[in-house]
Amino acid sequence: MDFTAKQIAQYIDGVVEGDENACVNTFAKIEEGKPGAITFLANAKYEHYIYDTEASIVLVNQDFKPSQPVKATLIRVPNAYECIAKLLTIYEQSQKTKSGIHPQACIAPTAKIGKNCYIGPFAYIDENATVGDNTQIYANCVIGENVTIGDNCLLYPNVTIYKDCKIGNRVTLHAGVVIGADGFGFAPTTDGYEKIPQIGIVTIEDDVELGANTCVDRSTMGTTLIKKGVKLDNLIQIGHNVVVGENTVMSAQCGVAGSTKIGQWCMFGGQVGVAGHATIADKTQSGAKAGIAGSIIKSGQTVIGVPAIDVKKFSKSNAVFRNLPEMYKDLYDLKKEIEELKKQLNKS
Repeated sequence: MDFTAKQIAQYIDGVVEGDENACVNTFAKIEEGKPGAITFLANAKYEHYIYDTEASIVLVNQDFKPSQPVKATLIRVPNAYECIAKLLTIYEQSQKTKSGIHPQACIAPTAKIGKNCYIGPFAYIDENATVGDNTQIYANCVIGENVTIGDNCLLYPNVTIYKDCKIGNRVTLHAGVVIGADGFGFAPTTDGYEKIPQIGIVTIEDDVELGANTCVDRSTMGTTLIKKGVKLDNLIQIGHNVVVGENTVMSAQCGVAGSTKIGQWCMFGGQVGVAGHATIADKTQSGAKAGIAGSIIKSGQTVIGVPAIDVKKFSKSNAVFRNLPEMYKDLYDLKKEIEELKKQLNKS
């Protein structure tokens, strides 16, 4: 379906600059733009592409000032990145979704399946599980006994949800996600390690998205809790009894050890590790590869490094670290000079 620049601008409250009848029917990156495509410019590092792109329409921020002519039609908006995300969401929602139960799916007699659901081939729904309306469960997913899944959820292939866990509404679980595997609990004995039974569950609230192969362990007792709006990237490990606060986001390969409480609106870069039994304040931001060894009490703090410290202190420390070879040489030379002075003083 084609849309004109005028129609798009009306939808996103933008201002057209150029041909308001320019039509598009697809999306493209600005460096790969082609006729009939819409793209966007939100980062100044990509500005040089806008002068050569073949895209028909480019979304730009209101304050964008081109340094040379642009042949594409521009739509000026307050935030080009947010607007392209809004358009992509509408595009995705317009795509046809599957429905019905595949004949090779296996559903227990006591399971309850909502309206307009899709259950793919070789998916397994165990006894007393409940699946809400408009939920899609793709091939090879395993939904354990007594699991509850809300409305409008999307489970990509090979998702596994262990028994008794609870999934809210509008939750997306990408391929290979495992919800409710045992927490890592072992007690050392003289003969080795004795497993501590993990009898709790995992609760995932509404509007959560978990990336491929991310794992959330069930609690020892009670529940491991992922609160509403949380977005976790691929290959993330959430330990038992952890609480992840509302709208917190984590990049790939983060790990959170057991019983840690993470506040709301936190942002973790890739490969951040958080020690167990810590409390992380709201709006904490952590740079990639940071090792958070204990609690962070102050809200809104940015930390980085191993062990993680305030980003300003880290920058100063890093500057010193880079100069350590020269500083060591200076110190060595100074030490030799002091020794020579001592010898001269002793002679006198």
